[in-house]
Amino acid sequence: MRFEGETSSPEVQDTPAEVDAAFRTLRRIAVTYFIVFLLVLAAFPVLTMALDWWTEARVIRNLSPAFLTAGVGLYAVFAVIGIAAATLSSSVEARMLGQQQNLGQQPDAEQT
Repeated sequence: MRFEGETSSPEVQDTPAEVDAAFRTLRRIAVTYFIVFLLVLAAFPVLTMALDWWTEARVIRNLSPAFLTAGVGLYAVFAVIGIAAATLSSSVEARMLGQQQNLGQQPDAEQT
């Protein structure tokens, strides 16, 4: 007979303090990458207003640096920002949560 709160599985139960610390860290990462995203996005119109050559120069065929940045560069930068944020968040979450199970135990593959 099982009582409420009992589990028979070896699932790791993180403490509320661990979950709160992980949440605060992940929120800080998300806010930081959002600010980086906004700065990159805001740099485009600033460059357009501040530098005449940004829209008037021709780099490849008849394309300006502004057009190439809007057409290709921003997508590449946003993909890199997204991948970096996701990778960092995943590694932080894995490092901060779920570690109680492995303390003092050998991995399952090595146990006989």
